[in-house]
Amino acid sequence: MENFDDMIMAWFHANAGKLLWLCMVVVAAWVADRVLRRLLRKVLDNSQIPSASIFINLMRVVVWCAAATMVLQPVFGINPTTLVTALGVGGVALSLGLKDTIANVIGGFGLMLGRVIQPGDLVSIQGVTGTVVDITWRHSMIETRAGDRMVIPNSILNTASLTKLTEVTEGMATVPFTVKGSADPDEVSRDMLRRVEAGASEVLRPENPPLVKFTGFSPYGAEGEILLFVRDGVLLSTAKDRAARAIATADYLVRDGGASE
Repeated sequence: MENFDDMIMAWFHANAGKLLWLCMVVVAAWVADRVLRRLLRKVLDNSQIPSASIFINLMRVVVWCAAATMVLQPVFGINPTTLVTALGVGGVALSLGLKDTIANVIGGFGLMLGRVIQPGDLVSIQGVTGTVVDITWRHSMIETRAGDRMVIPNSILNTASLTKLTEVTEGMATVPFTVKGSADPDEVSRDMLRRVEAGASEVLRPENPPLVKFTGFSPYGAEGEILLFVRDGVLLSTAKDRAARAIATADYLVRDGGASE
């Protein structure tokens, strides 16, 4: 047991300088990581550059790669040049295995530097509508009105059709209807607006009152839709339910299957 303890002490004595250097570099990298992270976030928030975690992560990678380079040779006896050469030889195989990750990383930088989207934007992508919360190395996070957070790979955002919305269009919901052919459109519009404003005013934007639009004709009568502009934090389905209930008893509506009252 004493021999084992002597071996441990001898190893620590022989490598004390290396261990001290390793600890110093790790502590310095940790401090630099925290300080630069806060500084970079503050600079991004006060500038025209979009603030997203992808830039923070890039800075952290640079800091820790620099720290690793400083300890490879003196602590582990690994020549950084040799390591870079070895990585270069295996770079082709690595890139093939990580092609999706690489595509997402490049896509993330393309989205941010090209200012296609940035945190806070209202977007619609592949049927998902919401607010861009963050853009990371591999994906972008979009929060819907219901509070769900959808994770979409950056490579998809770079290739799929993306629509940037305004607050009004993002919060717009429609309620389709069919009215009897004999009904007066002007009277129908006024009555529908009166009913909707009475039954759903608390979930609608006061600065954007609902609209009634007639869109065409069918064998059952005149077709149209009510446009609702919903307040922030209210589900579109909630506003549609309120409006549908408000006009449900109107005698000029054509019911399902063409039957009317």
